[in-house]
Amino acid sequence: MEINMFTLFRSCNIGIFLKCNEKFVLVPKNIAPTKAEKLSNYLRVPYIRTSVAGLRLLGPLVAMNSNGILVSKYIEEEELKNLRTETGLPVERFPSNYTAVGNLISVNDKGAIASNLFSSTQIKVIQDILGVPTERMNVAGYNTVGSLIFTTNVGTIVHPFTSDKEVEKIKSILKTEVTHCTVNDGVPFVSSGILGNSKGIVVGSLTNGTELMTLSMAFK
Repeated sequence: MEINMFTLFRSCNIGIFLKCNEKFVLVPKNIAPTKAEKLSNYLRVPYIRTSVAGLRLLGPLVAMNSNGILVSKYIEEEELKNLRTETGLPVERFPSNYTAVGNLISVNDKGAIASNLFSSTQIKVIQDILGVPTERMNVAGYNTVGSLIFTTNVGTIVHPFTSDKEVEKIKSILKTEVTHCTVNDGVPFVSSGILGNSKGIVVGSLTNGTELMTLSMAFK
């Protein structure tokens, strides 16, 4: 699997603007066509232009796998309809006052880890739309698990302070190997600087050589 370096809107924090699964990559509406094509080639999936509540911050506002998509409750009706049409997947507003669902849920096609902030009713919504078993936990003392765990169907990386006990639980839920890592030269909130699926990984342009080696082992 190739690992490619990338910047978007002059930022190395690419995970804030983008989201992908095994079927497509979601990109902001105002992304340059050449950038969108590059991402599509790197990840070997088509791209879909979208926004959430008029914003281009797709990473924090979207949680998705190949089965479904959960979005901030503030998504506009037209955006919601277009996303359903373009992706062909179930797309639903997540019923929560916490709007950054992408920062609070980490999910692949095998399982999902959700923030302890969520109720049992909200966990059922995650399971129903994303179609995978879901468990709540904190990671490294934080409840923003979506920002601390980045996962695909072939590997998972986590905040460097994630405990051994937490790593074992993450392994059992997401059913992949789990590796401590940082991105963009030391950033521990890994989801901010990485994007990927089982076909390719894209990282922020400041990611250093040691991190690239760790990522290549983590995602095989």
